[in-house]
Amino acid sequence: MKLTKLLALLLVAILLAGCKKPEANTAPKSIDDILPKQAQPKLPTMKIYLGAETLDAELALTIEQIQTGMMFRTNIQDSDSMLFDLRIPQRANFWMKNCPESISAAYITPDGIIAEIHHLEKNDTNGVVAATDNIRFVLETSDGWFARHNVNTGMVIRTERGALADTFLRR
Repeated sequence: MKLTKLLALLLVAILLAGCKKPEANTAPKSIDDILPKQAQPKLPTMKIYLGAETLDAELALTIEQIQTGMMFRTNIQDSDSMLFDLRIPQRANFWMKNCPESISAAYITPDGIIAEIHHLEKNDTNGVVAATDNIRFVLETSDGWFARHNVNTGMVIRTERGALADTFLRR
């Protein structure tokens, strides 16, 4: 008899739980709900070498740092740069949502060779997609930096620790 009462109570509990008024539907999150709301603080830097040029590049290494990048930053100077480690070779696709200043970006192969250089227009929400799926790093600089400093495709980027791949594989 006790088992019957227990089963009856369990059945009533299940029925009552199923009769709960459904929660109000919440609207699906938009991309603006997910994106950062402010600039990230200055990230740790690493000295990188592009021919005769040297930059102290901020390192965007985590998913959050990569997603935020240079969003919301203003007054980008000629010496400002950010190096993104995308972890695996891919067809890089960078956009400029929430970026009030235009910048330049180099798409770099796993062996540290600049494959492409692009102008990224401020606040442009259209992605700038790489021509190849072999991009492992992206270097963002002030707009026109590569042209002003005679840094071109085909050049190799190195760090104070050696080749880009060796530097980031040893992290």
